[in-house]
Amino acid sequence: MYVCRIIKIDFNFLLDMISSIYKNNLMLIVFFFLTTSFNSFNNFITIPNYDNLAFEYVVSDYSDEKMTNFIFLEKDFIGFKELLAYKESTGSYSRINKFGFMGKFQFNLNTLMMYKIKDAKVFLENPKLQERVFLINVQRNKWILRKDIKWFVGARIDNTIITESGIIAAAHLAGPGNVKKYLRSGGKHNPKDAFGTSISLYMDYFKGYDITMVESIRKPKI
Repeated sequence: MYVCRIIKIDFNFLLDMISSIYKNNLMLIVFFFLTTSFNSFNNFITIPNYDNLAFEYVVSDYSDEKMTNFIFLEKDFIGFKELLAYKESTGSYSRINKFGFMGKFQFNLNTLMMYKIKDAKVFLENPKLQERVFLINVQRNKWILRKDIKWFVGARIDNTIITESGIIAAAHLAGPGNVKKYLRSGGKHNPKDAFGTSISLYMDYFKGYDITMVESIRKPKI
């Protein structure tokens, strides 16, 4: 009996100790959670101050780089017209060269007078008129060269395939009469303009554009 009584007393004492430790530790755990969790939350939602933050990136400085401009043109009449204009005057309606050729397409006064345009100033100040003159000049050259276009398109002269657009561009450069002579001489008649540009160069440079939409007219009007 004595032994059993000792064991009972010890067991109760042990339970009391465990209960006390549990209660104390539970309070510590709750306190620890409350203090650390709020700190963690605050740290989580804290918005950094960007005022003094150094971003490590580099903005390219293009001031010393050469940028290339590219113009992409369709192989149609508009593309043909704009490329020829750029070749003639860099597309400037007000350009006058030292030989007196004027405007975006560099017409001389004799050609303009053929279309009853006598005032160079009026012509230079009217882009719409310049565009119209170019169109009717193409129509007239197509009519003058209609047989040669039929005969020579697809042929090869001096390693250049002859196309309708090349023929019309060469006619703009040197006149339809000289283009006829070039084609019918097999390229032997190949005059150059005052800047040294030849019929064969324009024939090759402007080949391959589809300008069939422009009809040939014997006497087109403004």
